Amino acid sequence: MAGRTLYDKIWESHTVCMLPTGQTQLFIGLHLIHEITTAPAFDMLREKGMDIAFPERTFATVDHIVPTDIRSRPFLDAEAEELTQALEKNVKQFGVEFFGLESANQGIVHVIGPQLGLTQPGMTLACGDSHTSTHGAFGTLAFGIGTSQVRDVLATQTLAMDKLKVRRINVNGALGIGVYAKDVILNIIRRLGVGGGKGFAYEYGGAVIDKMNMEERMTVCNMSIEGGALVGYVNPDATTFEYLKGRPHVPSGAAFVRAVVYWESIASDPDAQYDDIVNLDGKEIEPTVTWGINPGQAVGISEKLPIPEEYADPDGAKKAYEHMGWQPGAPILGTPINVAFIGSCTNGRLADLRAAAKIAKGRKVKAGIRALVVPGSAEVKKLAEQEGLDEIFTAAGFQWREAGCSMCLAMNPDKLSGREISASSSNRNFIGRQGSPQGRTLLMSPAMVAAAALNGKVVDVRDYQ
Repeated sequence: MAGRTLYDKIWESHTVCMLPTGQTQLFIGLHLIHEITTAPAFDMLREKGMDIAFPERTFATVDHIVPTDIRSRPFLDAEAEELTQALEKNVKQFGVEFFGLESANQGIVHVIGPQLGLTQPGMTLACGDSHTSTHGAFGTLAFGIGTSQVRDVLATQTLAMDKLKVRRINVNGALGIGVYAKDVILNIIRRLGVGGGKGFAYEYGGAVIDKMNMEERMTVCNMSIEGGALVGYVNPDATTFEYLKGRPHVPSGAAFVRAVVYWESIASDPDAQYDDIVNLDGKEIEPTVTWGINPGQAVGISEKLPIPEEYADPDGAKKAYEHMGWQPGAPILGTPINVAFIGSCTNGRLADLRAAAKIAKGRKVKAGIRALVVPGSAEVKKLAEQEGLDEIFTAAGFQWREAGCSMCLAMNPDKLSGREISASSSNRNFIGRQGSPQGRTLLMSPAMVAAAALNGKVVDVRDYQ
């Protein structure tokens, strides 16, 4: 009998039944919620007179719309205040644990789940947010869902889902200096396409992934959805277990030892069968920057922008050039910027801030550049301040903010203005994503963002290392 993948094992162990539609009714072990996609879901429960099936399996925070500078209530943004009040009311009525603005555990939902040890190997996990695939770094099946599905999980703790195929993506060899996890996932998306993962779960492996710490693995899994894959995961290993040990919601003592035995058992078998296998060579990856309007439109720092007719999607390339204002064949190196943003659920963790601070230390942000550093959680902010990272950033001219999603999606006061160009460590460069319909976003690693802020243009971070 052929070996099974982690995806197969978790799917089978969480299957409740096969539905008449042919879909699987899948039990969801952990449900994370925030202020954006939940209010209508709770209203649907009230309309039907229903309660939450397992309130102890749901945890809530505020992250998307919260200001990262002035946080006095009521918020200056009336809609942000309304959504926050709605979540506060709902979690109180339905008995859901809530990490509000006054909580030491507040932060971006995909940062605090792992941080608190809520996210554990072998789980199914759902959240009303596209980047829920982040949690797959721990060997979970983590699904981003919509508001009606949020309602379904609240009411039944299950989802109706179609089973995916599994693609194994091996990143072999080793990465060069100045090349980060963000560069790895941008290259995967560039190669396979923004729709290449449709119908697939991505299993990441190979020597490069095996060597990554958990924060790096989370960056890779986070952007699986940008490649069209609903799920992205890494098999749990010693790195996973060491990260989890001692965290608040993780078993301790003998129970932890037993948990590790189970966690090891759900990893893909050595002879597991995959629907597709892709291999990449880590040494061929260089610092990478997006040039267009989706994350697959990216080039290495030494490359020139593609000729539309030679591009895999010529129409998409032409649309990108129309919006961005670039010329085909121009170098990405030296592209001017106006704004630098370090943060998000992709790159707002402590390791990300350390990497950026290493570049910023002893240097100054170029005059006229607006530069923000936004920790992914209150805990990340506290730990960074204990290390003095905030002092490094502020001395260099960066703004040091409170935890939140900030300029990643600009559903808060942190926005681009007009035709500003942003060097961003976030996950999406869609038109209007950072708050201005005319704004332009260049995705890159936090270290590359820091280097761009110092120079007022895109530079090669390897020159600083």
